[in-house]
Amino acid sequence: MRNHVLNFIKYKDLFIELVKKDIKLKYKNSYLGILWSLINPLMMMVVLTIVFSAIFRNHIENFPVYVLTGRLIYSFFSEATNFSMDSINANSQLIKKVYVPKYFFPLSRVCSSFITTLIAMLPIFVIMLVTNMKFHATILLIWVPLLILLFLSMGAGLILATITVFFKDMKHLYSIVLTVVMYMTPIFYPANIIPEKYHFLIRLNPLYSVLNMFRDNLMYGKLPTLTDLLLSIIYAVLFIFIGFYMFYKKQDKFIFHL
Repeated sequence: MRNHVLNFIKYKDLFIELVKKDIKLKYKNSYLGILWSLINPLMMMVVLTIVFSAIFRNHIENFPVYVLTGRLIYSFFSEATNFSMDSINANSQLIKKVYVPKYFFPLSRVCSSFITTLIAMLPIFVIMLVTNMKFHATILLIWVPLLILLFLSMGAGLILATITVFFKDMKHLYSIVLTVVMYMTPIFYPANIIPEKYHFLIRLNPLYSVLNMFRDNLMYGKLPTLTDLLLSIIYAVLFIFIGFYMFYKKQDKFIFHL
């Protein structure tokens, strides 16, 4: 473990440059550039609000903010894991020529997505002001679910990056997985419409508890429940452990499949 930490410190400047490169690559040839991080969630919020507000408006208070928070959490996880999934294959030429800690590639992509997601949070506060929502002191705790989500995405990104090197069809299979995750995440519908007997299935979704915590802190002025906190931490630790374990076990064989 100590060697890994020292290795990361030694190459930290390279890691920072990879994060910068990934952000630039995301908005390459775009006129608005990083402004799309602000525009995209707002446009999605408008569309989802128009489509679903007639159905759920009476069940969900502050529906636009509810939708925007759900979309933000899901979009980050989806983008970060998708982005990191092909990171080893995309950097195959560099990996073949020089030594670079290979885990830098998936992790840098998750971190670049995290930075743009933090920027994408600004419209949430604007909408809260426009709709006269109350700002609670618990808003200062939103970093907790966001940090847990970051580590959760890192672990998932490492798992996906490892599998994709050996199984290229993973990219197509994962799109189906993300669709299931999206519908199992209460982005635009209230979780209480799900029958109690099926709640255990929803809690199998690692984003469910994180999103609950985020909304409790941001919208409702509540501390996260112990169940949500423990469950989200367990998922994050589990994904990180499996991710690094798989990656280090298989990374020496990457070169034969690139």
